[in-house]
Amino acid sequence: MRLSDLGDKEIVNLANGSRHGQLADAELLFDEQKGVIKAILLPDISGRFNFWGNKDYLQLPWNAIRKIGEDIIIFDVPEL
Repeated sequence: MRLSDLGDKEIVNLANGSRHGQLADAELLFDEQKGVIKAILLPDISGRFNFWGNKDYLQLPWNAIRKIGEDIIIFDVPEL
């Protein structure tokens, strides 16, 4: 599977069923030393903006992803 194939998938938290948009709207955080994805930075769906005018992000650790399905990415983080 290519990264471009993941863009339209909905991101859902298994812990509480909350939806966090699509992967195409997120940013990826890489470990430059190891060349691996560390986390997904999800836009804060509340729509709030911080003092500097930048959108707030929720950081989803890559290892929290439980399943990548045909239309959905399921992760498990109780505190989000």
